Amino acid sequence: MGNSASIDIARIEAAVRELLAAIGEDPARAGLSETPQRFAQAYAEFFAGLAVDPQVHLTETVGVEADTSELVLVRDIQFRSICEHHLLPFIGVAHLAYLPGDRIVGLGRLPRVVDTLSSRPQLQERLTEEIADALQTGLAPRGVLVVLDAVHSCVSARGTRQTGSSTVTMASRGELREPAARAEIMALIGAAGE
Repeated sequence: MGNSASIDIARIEAAVRELLAAIGEDPARAGLSETPQRFAQAYAEFFAGLAVDPQVHLTETVGVEADTSELVLVRDIQFRSICEHHLLPFIGVAHLAYLPGDRIVGLGRLPRVVDTLSSRPQLQERLTEEIADALQTGLAPRGVLVVLDAVHSCVSARGTRQTGSSTVTMASRGELREPAARAEIMALIGAAGE
């Protein structure tokens, strides 16, 4: 993985000026003159997760008693990422569930894991697996289920231009690989819209 020092703002700006010239635009014209700087700053933000280990968000845990370790489900965590195939954004929601082992983490830490991993050039399928792996490694739960539902600009704005479609991916670990357990959680996730 890279780090924030590897994000070369000046180089990004130069590349954007070249891109604008390559499409026949004048990078110096009033409406475009600051676009390279804005673009470089946006990309530094989009890819800030390259400099962060998602495990840092899962280090401060709290022990729980075995008989009180029921399901933890955080629904509708908003995220955005950049598709590594077209460098276009995909935006959606993540639903994270885990069956605690002997510890839990503050609920605010789970969106940070999603944000860190989505702030990299990504594929939704890999992002889903990476989030599940991070939770499995960081919390050692009895089970994990991650569901992502996202709209991809590369599908909605180009090619087939399917503006009403979304992509759903799922990754499960441990006890939550069981179909009955997954079905119960999927029903809870679906209840969010009711």
